[in-house]
Amino acid sequence: MAGLSFIVILTIVLVLMNIGGDSTKATNLVFWGVFDDKNAYDAVIKDFEKANPGVKVYYRSFSTYEEYESGLLDALAAGTGPDMYMIHHTWLPKHGNKLAALPSKIEGEKEPLMTLKTFNDQFVEVAYDDFVYNGQIYALPLYVDTLALYYNRDMFNSAGITRPPENWDEFNTDVELLTRTDSSGNITQSGAALGTARNINRSTDILMSLMLQSGVKMVNEDKTEATFSNSVNGLAVGERALKFYTDFANPMVKTYSWSDSQHYSIDAFAEGNAAMMLNYSHQSVALRAKSARLNFAVAPMPQIAGATDKKNYANYWAVGVANKSLNINTAWKFVVSLTSKNGANKYLTTTNRPSARRDLIEAQKSDADLGIFAEQALTAKSWFQADGVAIEGIFADMIDDVNFRRRSIKEALNNAESRVSVLLRQIPR
Repeated sequence: MAGLSFIVILTIVLVLMNIGGDSTKATNLVFWGVFDDKNAYDAVIKDFEKANPGVKVYYRSFSTYEEYESGLLDALAAGTGPDMYMIHHTWLPKHGNKLAALPSKIEGEKEPLMTLKTFNDQFVEVAYDDFVYNGQIYALPLYVDTLALYYNRDMFNSAGITRPPENWDEFNTDVELLTRTDSSGNITQSGAALGTARNINRSTDILMSLMLQSGVKMVNEDKTEATFSNSVNGLAVGERALKFYTDFANPMVKTYSWSDSQHYSIDAFAEGNAAMMLNYSHQSVALRAKSARLNFAVAPMPQIAGATDKKNYANYWAVGVANKSLNINTAWKFVVSLTSKNGANKYLTTTNRPSARRDLIEAQKSDADLGIFAEQALTAKSWFQADGVAIEGIFADMIDDVNFRRRSIKEALNNAESRVSVLLRQIPR
């Protein structure tokens, strides 16, 4: 065993100790997560262990998405994986066959741990769409984050703009007022970090958000084909969304405000060279760490002018149970405890994330940093992705195809649609 890593040896030992199934004595649960340190779960784990004598929960954190997904898949394939693990909200199509659905009944429990109704009552709607399949629950969310508008208050004041834009028409007007170029046409101050793929953080999420707001149907009803090039009510909404996004990097358009030569979007905003950017809640803390004097604020994500329903793009993680766990019932009891009102409140307080639970959103609405994101979780949207990482690359290529004149708007959209359809057809049915 000299060549095995410490965590593999620990996992093997814990698995051997767990032989015998869901006993309440000497039950060891291994929980894997990404981005969150151990202290995010310490209080909840302590409470669960106290309420369940003989149960011990061991948490392991990964620092990067890539390391986490590859390490998790290798461990699950080798039979040394965790009992519970965090899953991205796009993972169910790709990794659902590795998860154990929440049992409808657990021996010794008078009531189900959770029903579809209680899930729908307790959590925001996007979580139901992402984690309920064929009438079964496969994961429970820890939080729900959404894209919002970060803007530089000093730049807005200097331009005489009294409030952040509420819709995309106002956004375009503000971009024109805020963008500065030199005599050679080079951008010296960007109105908004939008339009390209590689130097804008979460560029593909922003494009997907625009598509969903525009009414694009991303996939067909049976989720076997991508359909974002299809017209809706006679309008080429997918093409319009792609054009709107890439126009910010088109020197021939009035809203030109960004190029591949700009600094990375977060850096440009922190340096005071970009007036607006779209991003998630955790960037508030990151921006203050980068530039303590930056005078910025956060506003709701702009919407389509005249739209009656708000749509905000979701990006978040949940917790599921491995179908190879020797303690599925106990593992699910922990997940339900972790995402309960009390458990979630302790997690959210430690991590400063927006709530996925309806009963905690109201309390977060008045929070200076989280209020907007918490409220937007109520209108958060997502879509069925066969492979989130691959699709991110496809959408980035689609943006580059337009910006580098490799394809027309229509051709770039059709090419991306075909590539996503190939991924959809590879999903085990």
